[in-house]
Amino acid sequence: MSRDMIYTIEDKPPWATSVVLGFQHYLTMFGSTVAIPYILKDALGASDQELAVLISTMFLVSGISTLLQTTFGSRLPIVQGGTFSFLGPAIAICTMAVIPEGSLPGEAFENRMQHVQGAIIIGALFEMAIGFSGLMGRVLRFISPVAIAPTIALIGLALFKFGAPKVGEHWGIGGLTIVLLILFSQYLRRVHKVFDLFPILLGLLGAWLVAIMCTKIGWFGEGHPARVSFTAVEQAPWIAVPTPFQWGWPQFGVAAAVGMFAGYIASMIESTGDYFAAARMAQAPTPDAKTVNRGIGFEGIGCLVAGIFGTGNGTTSYSENIGAIGLTRVGSRRVIQAAAVLMICLAVFGKFGALFASFPSPLVGGMYCVMFGMIAGVGLSNLQFVDLNSPRNLFIIGFSIFMGISLPEYVGPNDQMILGLFHENLQWLGSIVTTIGSSGMAVGAFIALFLDNTIPGTDDERGITAISRRH
Repeated sequence: MSRDMIYTIEDKPPWATSVVLGFQHYLTMFGSTVAIPYILKDALGASDQELAVLISTMFLVSGISTLLQTTFGSRLPIVQGGTFSFLGPAIAICTMAVIPEGSLPGEAFENRMQHVQGAIIIGALFEMAIGFSGLMGRVLRFISPVAIAPTIALIGLALFKFGAPKVGEHWGIGGLTIVLLILFSQYLRRVHKVFDLFPILLGLLGAWLVAIMCTKIGWFGEGHPARVSFTAVEQAPWIAVPTPFQWGWPQFGVAAAVGMFAGYIASMIESTGDYFAAARMAQAPTPDAKTVNRGIGFEGIGCLVAGIFGTGNGTTSYSENIGAIGLTRVGSRRVIQAAAVLMICLAVFGKFGALFASFPSPLVGGMYCVMFGMIAGVGLSNLQFVDLNSPRNLFIIGFSIFMGISLPEYVGPNDQMILGLFHENLQWLGSIVTTIGSSGMAVGAFIALFLDNTIPGTDDERGITAISRRH
């Protein structure tokens, strides 16, 4: 990777610059963070008011977790936010929750949320034990660049459904977003420093303003996919401060907790890959066992905080913000910490968050195309350390990437059939299988790790020698 970073991990940009760059990271993670409460809304039975509080709570917890991770955890410039790997188990828990007869809508929502909170808290203790015991770090010696490359690449590639399909809802605005992001981050970055530092912010705001103008003059009428609506801003409260156990005391159940473990397993695998990607982007040392252990341990603490406040979700490392580091060439830890403080402060201002919820879907899809593509490129860059003339390596890399894209396409629509293959007493195992099988990154990681550690190969061939020398 080119070493022309503007700010590397230990650099400390001026605070004003850090805040603006941190705000760019806030924008980058906004779409995914807001999407999770919206997806959970129907399963939880949440009202619009409860949804608004959930969104604020998500950002507050993300800010707290990011600050803990960057200060005491892995100390990498990596943003923490909600995870899609928890959605399946959370929805299943909502379905299993027994709602007392005669419960009011608000009481039904709180009951479901309490069951989800209990499962997340138990799972958080599990993740903390895996990290702080050193177990996660002990397996690092089995992870070579041959396994790292497809794992990180699939973080981006497996999210292909969030790219062009969303852009295709309106190619005008979605395509404009892609063009502006590429223009500012690649073609104009040497023209002026503002393009070098803030390509994402400029690209998103540029496309957003065009969408607003098209809406105002009537080109984007009611129901148009690129229409900008400020209804959410008008309805959102000015101040909404989330509090611990705001939905009541969590309810703990073994079945719910075991089902949630599958989400935690997928999250830990993804985060381990993210640590390597973030380190490469920020030109930090390759993460060692201690770094990975602390990172996973503090992700567990972040999930514990999420369970206490009641987000209906946990926290994990955000791949899209790693992509932002690559585009902006700013990998400073201070910038991510500034983003964390912004998340905490802005979480209490409901109308501010609702303003950015007005970004139309095609615009967000355009951002994902660029971001997730960058992540895939970072993953593949690990192949510089391995012998690409080795048929062994080519098979492992190609097969794991293909299966990581293909298998979830089968497991997703057939999850109930797969669960039916397991005995009633082994449904917890079936849940783990279907959850992992639905994650392209997890599938690719398991396949690559297994094959790379069972098919004979030398350390030079696998890239272990080269990456150790670099470290």
